[in-house]
Amino acid sequence: MPTFVDRVILHVTAGDGGHGCASVHREKFKPLGGPDGGNGGRGGDVIVRVDPDVTTLLDFHFHPHQRASGGRPGQGSNRHGADGADLVLPVPDGTVVLRPDGEQIADLVGAGSSVVVARGGRGGRGNAALASTRRKAPGFAELGEPGEQLDAVLELKTVADVALVGFPSAGKSSLVSVLSAARPKIADYPFTTLVPNLGVVQAGDNAPYTVADVPGLIPGASTGRGLGLEFLRHIERCSLIVHVLDCATLEPGRDPLTDLDVIEAELAAYSTDLSDRPRAVVLNKIDVPDARELAELVTSEITARGLDVFAVSSATREGVRALSLALAERVAEHRAARPPQAFQRVIIRPRAVDEPDFAVRAQDDGFVVTGAKPLRWVRQTDFSNDEAIGFLADRLARLGVEAELARLGAESGVAVTIGDVTFDWEPQLSRRAGRIIDDHEGGAAGPESTLGPRGSDDRLLTSTRLTRAQRLARRARDREALAGRNADLHGPDTPDDIDSRDSSGLLGGPDGPGGLADEARA
Repeated sequence: MPTFVDRVILHVTAGDGGHGCASVHREKFKPLGGPDGGNGGRGGDVIVRVDPDVTTLLDFHFHPHQRASGGRPGQGSNRHGADGADLVLPVPDGTVVLRPDGEQIADLVGAGSSVVVARGGRGGRGNAALASTRRKAPGFAELGEPGEQLDAVLELKTVADVALVGFPSAGKSSLVSVLSAARPKIADYPFTTLVPNLGVVQAGDNAPYTVADVPGLIPGASTGRGLGLEFLRHIERCSLIVHVLDCATLEPGRDPLTDLDVIEAELAAYSTDLSDRPRAVVLNKIDVPDARELAELVTSEITARGLDVFAVSSATREGVRALSLALAERVAEHRAARPPQAFQRVIIRPRAVDEPDFAVRAQDDGFVVTGAKPLRWVRQTDFSNDEAIGFLADRLARLGVEAELARLGAESGVAVTIGDVTFDWEPQLSRRAGRIIDDHEGGAAGPESTLGPRGSDDRLLTSTRLTRAQRLARRARDREALAGRNADLHGPDTPDDIDSRDSSGLLGGPDGPGGLADEARA
């Protein structure tokens, strides 16, 4: 079972927004309570954050699918749904977040650095929020917007001060074990180290520094041979590159100078420029007699190249103390010259002033509408509700979608696609919209339609509530009937008599027809 993972493919899904609620207030003696449906809650975001206690991406290797919680739906009595909880994914320091195509999303360095890789969907509005002067009691609500989905690639680039590079079995793991308290696997065969080993070194009164043992490089490592391509990324963040050269190797065609040239060629062939990193050379295994002599022969030539040379033996620890102090001084110099780390700032990318809200293009035999607003409106529309469909049509018309379709020559019945929804377009332009097209384009707007309001409300078909005109007509009929009844009982009356009797209750007051006065006259 692997214990160190430095590259994973993560499938993240943000939480969906909660649906809005379509509700009407119901209470005794309040027949016209009005809409009171609450809004749905926002879906949770997926956040990648650096955690100092995490050193590997192993958890995501076994659990690559991560999903945030969704928002709760709204309820009646203006109760809004709860927002979904954000999902925070802890990663090691030095993690790079990439898209599948290699585009970098974020480079997370430093404890607490974070990035939102998938945003939660917006909650749908309830009918209380959708009410207006023209639509006083909407019979629909918006659906919650689905959360974003992303296949992110996480790559770990070890944040180490010193990187030990060299051929397999050059003694890098042994050197880490004597420099620090790390205990990597050590054996006498190539590619013993399969994962980078990290150790913390304390040299004298200097500040501690970290040293990383990069798995062995071989010729062609930058093109994928051996393990070099998998772990060359761990060298990118180091302050100092140390070549560990094996002076006791028995392989034909190998010597310290040749090994140094090969490793330098592989570093130069790597995609990242490492030419500006300071370097040092360690001639290892000088406890072997022939190796000590070889180290003395090549020291002058390596020094002529401008590199510091240290002859050490990990077995006897000869020269290890001097090497540790020298590395500590070089790291301290690099830290002092490095500019201070700036605090992480929130990046705001405002929308351009001249950026259009939508775009319409012809495709095959129809048209395709793109844009953030139309796509979001379609996702939040309940297509099982005719009134909601009419509301969507109104919004698209106000945005100018129908005017643009008419300008491009769209005819009635043509297929129009918005997101995952395709429908047959029926022009609903008003005369005002036609005049706008005529004024802006300088041409005729084409045939105009004066159709009525979009959508329908099925509740009106079964409603028994009378309109204002019907109520006035019924009231007039009642007054005429009452006037005829009074005429039959008392003879014809003048308008003044009718008004006097009306004021005394004959037209519906407590002493009107069927009241006390009527009974007394009987």
